Parts: sequence; C-alpha cells; structure tokens
Amino acid sequence: MRFQRENLHRGHHGGHDARMRGHGFPGGDFGGPGWGFGGFGGFGPGGPGGGPGGRGRGRGGRRPNVRAALLALLTERPMHGYEMIQELEQRTGGMWRPSPGSVYPTLQLLEDEGLIISTTDGGRKNFALTEAGQAEATQAAEQAPWSAFEAAGAVNSWHDIREAAMGTMNALRQVLRNGTDDQRTRAAEVLDEARRKLYAILAEEPETR
Repeated sequence: MRFQRENLHRGHHGGHDARMRGHGFPGGDFGGPGWGFGGFGGFGPGGPGGGPGGRGRGRGGRRPNVRAALLALLTERPMHGYEMIQELEQRTGGMWRPSPGSVYPTLQLLEDEGLIISTTDGGRKNFALTEAGQAEATQAAEQAPWSAFEAAGAVNSWHDIREAAMGTMNALRQVLRNGTDDQRTRAAEVLDEARRKLYAILAEEPETR
C-alpha cells in the first residue's frame, strides 16, 4: 500500500482521486469531508473510532453499554438526549460517540420500564431518574462505561495522536497545493517512511505493566 509519488505530483491538478482512494483516501478536495487515514476515519467531531455511527470500544475491545452509560449520567442530573451524547463523547476523549439511533430507543425503553421519566421544556425532552431507577443507575455509575477509556489511558493518548495527525494532514495539504514537484516527491518519501515506522511499532512486543 505504498503512497505513490504520483499522488503528490498530480494532486495539485485534480488527477489524483482514483489513486488516492486506493491508499485509503476518499475522493474530493483535500482536507474536505471524509478525509482521514484509512480505517481511522475523519478527525472532526466524534473523531476516529467514535464517529456518528457510535463506534468505539473500551478496554478489551468490548463495546460500551449504552443503557448503563445513560443511567450513570442521570445520577448526576437530568439531561436531554443530545446532551448525553455530547457528555459521553467528551468523557471518552472523542473515542465513543453513541449514535442517536442507539440512544433514543434506549431512553424510550428505560422510560417504558419506569426507570426514568421525561418532561418537555422549551421543545426538548429532558430525562430524569425515577425512584425505581435509582438502584440500577447507582450500580451503573460505580463502573461507568467511560471509566474503561480513562483507566486505559486511552483518552489522553488518543488526543495526542489526533492532534499529531491533524497537524500532519494540514502540512500535507500545503505541500499538495503550494509545493513544487520535488517537494511533493520528498513529502511522499516522508509519508512512506512514517507508514513503515507505524507498522514496525505494531510488530513490537507489547510492554507488560
């Protein structure tokens, strides 16, 4: 999956789309919607591994429990659905953003079970725990789903990686738009070397803690 030098040579003239897609880059303007590194996805709201689809996993690769997360949040204060989504994204450093398609049906189920109650204020439906929901919510809060990300140190490390990746993409965009052919060639060599080093990191024996 070598980042061919022609990609950078031709990127300035719009002839690179098909080749770039072959390396995990979508078509369209560089830096526009959808731009990212292969399986990482984009680096905007929701972030890699935690975009609108609600992806993202905690320690051990297990998908976080939406029901437990919502109940745990409601032990703190009443919230509306979108507020809960934002809270979970923030507490996991953007690594997990559950989708509305998973949050709102879960809230409806919890309300049907009598564990939460909803009130409408200013066009928004706010949710709060009922007395019947306190026990399960308290138990969920003791092992809140976002704690798996914090305990693994994933939040800080992901922030660092995302910031570094965004900086690299910005620099690459400048090379594509303003660089000479020679500069684009050298940029491709830098990317090739970075890719090899990243795979070398994966090949190393994990450190035991």
